[in-house]
Amino acid sequence: MRAMILAAGRGERMRPLTDHTPKPLLPVGPEPLIGHHLRRLRSAGIEDVVINLAHLGEQLPAALGDGSRYGLRIHYSPEPEGALETAGGIRHALHLLGDAPFLLVNGDVYTDFPFETLRQPLKGLMHLVLIPNPDHHPNGDFALDASGQVALEGERLTYAGIGVYDPRLFHDLPPGRRPLAPLLKVAIAAGEVSGECFTGCWIDVGTPERLARAQRQAERLHAL
Repeated sequence: MRAMILAAGRGERMRPLTDHTPKPLLPVGPEPLIGHHLRRLRSAGIEDVVINLAHLGEQLPAALGDGSRYGLRIHYSPEPEGALETAGGIRHALHLLGDAPFLLVNGDVYTDFPFETLRQPLKGLMHLVLIPNPDHHPNGDFALDASGQVALEGERLTYAGIGVYDPRLFHDLPPGRRPLAPLLKVAIAAGEVSGECFTGCWIDVGTPERLARAQRQAERLHAL
């Protein structure tokens, strides 16, 4: 299985920190935020990782190289100025992802989610990791029924920015800027999306305050 880390966003709410540093390269403990993903993906047995690039994108290859320091092969997918949004970025990187289902993770979350548990056959077009709604997103995104199917109606949870996707979901998508949410809703309505609820460490590093929280968490873990 290959993985893709979404790392092209501008990080407006993190300014001025992101005026000169892309959000995935902001330090969290002893390494950049994206480094935690790379190490955990390698520990999960993944060897090939695709990273999309836009805002200050040239800094990521300069910092991460070819991935060998992490025991990985990193493939970069540059995007035009302004980026292509989530679905557009995935569509743009399909030639690097191959034909098999791939693991997708947002580059701006800090988590101890066990990526190795996602290395199993898909039941449908995607499998989403959901979390209890954080304070900054109280209304959630999708529901999860007792059979493990993601639903549009019911008690809502928040999408964690982690999942496994079948590339067929993006094959007919026209190139260009495309959001992911409409594709998710269509697939969920068709009963093609399984899911799970994760209750471990998960921080959306979307503001300086949440970055500081992730840094404190990483420092505690590093001290153990």
